[in-house]
Amino acid sequence: MQTDVQASAPLTGTGQVTNNASSPANLGRLRIKSLYVIPGATAGSVVFRDGGSGGDILLTLNTPAVANAGAYSVIIPGEGILAETNLHGTVTTTTSVVVFYG
Repeated sequence: MQTDVQASAPLTGTGQVTNNASSPANLGRLRIKSLYVIPGATAGSVVFRDGGSGGDILLTLNTPAVANAGAYSVIIPGEGILAETNLHGTVTTTTSVVVFYG
């Protein structure tokens, strides 16, 4: 399945993943294709949920402790991870994460 891939706004705290427009809007149904992660100085995590902070957990990504360096990409295999409603991220001790979606 071929889809156009877009990048979210950097997620630096817990909340809805939004588009990268000048007027950010919550994203609807999407497939996570990959992630670009900048970890914090101590180990942390990012938990992605479908449909808000109480939604089903789609992915838990543990981030290593890497101060001032160590950004990395995570490629999701196959067609990606489907969020039926919208995408919410709970960010703990992680500097930022960008979601590439289609």
